Amino acid sequence: MASIQRQIRTAIITGPTGAIGMALCAKLLAEGVTVYAVTHPGSARAALLPQDARLHVVPCDAAELAALPELIPEKADAFFHFAWAHTIGPGRNDMPAQIENIRYTIEACRAAAQLGCQVFIGAGSQAEYGRVEGVLTAQTPCFPENGYGMAKLCAGQMSRVECQALGMAHIWTRILSVYGPHDGPATMISGTIRKLLHGEKPALTAGIQQWDYLYAADAAAAFYALAVSGQDGRVYPLGSGTARPLKDYIEALRDAIDPALPLGLGEVPYGPLQVMHLQADTSALQEDTGWRPATPFEEGIRETIEWVRKETK
Repeated sequence: MASIQRQIRTAIITGPTGAIGMALCAKLLAEGVTVYAVTHPGSARAALLPQDARLHVVPCDAAELAALPELIPEKADAFFHFAWAHTIGPGRNDMPAQIENIRYTIEACRAAAQLGCQVFIGAGSQAEYGRVEGVLTAQTPCFPENGYGMAKLCAGQMSRVECQALGMAHIWTRILSVYGPHDGPATMISGTIRKLLHGEKPALTAGIQQWDYLYAADAAAAFYALAVSGQDGRVYPLGSGTARPLKDYIEALRDAIDPALPLGLGEVPYGPLQVMHLQADTSALQEDTGWRPATPFEEGIRETIEWVRKETK
C-alpha cells in the first residue's frame, strides 16, 4: 500500500481534451484540486472542459510550453503531460514531428520545475513495447516498431533524467487501450460505435487478439493516485490488468446498442505488425497507490455509447 503521500492542491494538465484528460480534470476537481488546463490555442474541444471556478483554461501551443511559468499565476504541485502530436495514422512515423514531441516533453519538465511542481507524470504508450507475447511489466524489454513508440520511449527516459537534474519526482505510465467519453472518432471503439449507431456494419479483424481495455475514468483515477503516491523513477503499465478476446468487447458493445446488428468480424486482415496480446501487469501500481479499476467494460461501454449518441445528434 502507498507510503508516499504528496498533497496535490494545484495541478497542470497539457492535452486535457482527450478521454483521459477530460476524466482527469473531473477527478481532480472532485478532489478539490485547482486545475490549469493547457490547450492548443483555438481548440474547439476546450469548450467541453468542465465548467468550474477552479478550472482555468490556458491556451498555449505545445511548442511554447516554456512560456507556462509566465501564463500560470501560481505555483503548482503536479504536472500531467498528455500533449502529443501525430498519435494516429501516417503521422506516427513522421520522425521529425515525433522528435519535436520529445523536445516538448523536456520543455514541459522544465516548466513544471519552474512552477514548483513536486511531481511530473508523463503519458507513455504500449507502443513503446512493440509486439510482446505475455503480460507487460515495467521490466518488459522495449522494441518499438514505429516512430510514435520510439519517441514515447525516448521521451520517458529523457524526461526522467531531466527531472532528476531538476530535483522533481518523475513517473511514467505506459497506457494500453483506454475508451470512454471524449475519445477520438478514429479509435476502434469509438469508430465502431459510430458505425453501429448509423446502422452500418463495421469491417473488423477476426478479433481473436487478447486485449486489455480500461475505462477513462478509471485511468484518470490511476493518474491522480500516481500523483499522490507513485514512486519516483518508476514506469507503470496502465490497463485493467485483464485481457479478453477483442471480439468479446466488440460483441458487448454491439449488444449494448442492438444485439441484432451485424458485425464484419474477419473482414479486415491483420496487419504485419499486429499486436496479438495486450495486457498490463498492474501489481506495482496497485501496491504503490492502492488503485483498482472500478468499471466493468459492460458498464463503461454504455456510458460511452450514450456520450457518442448525444455528440452525434
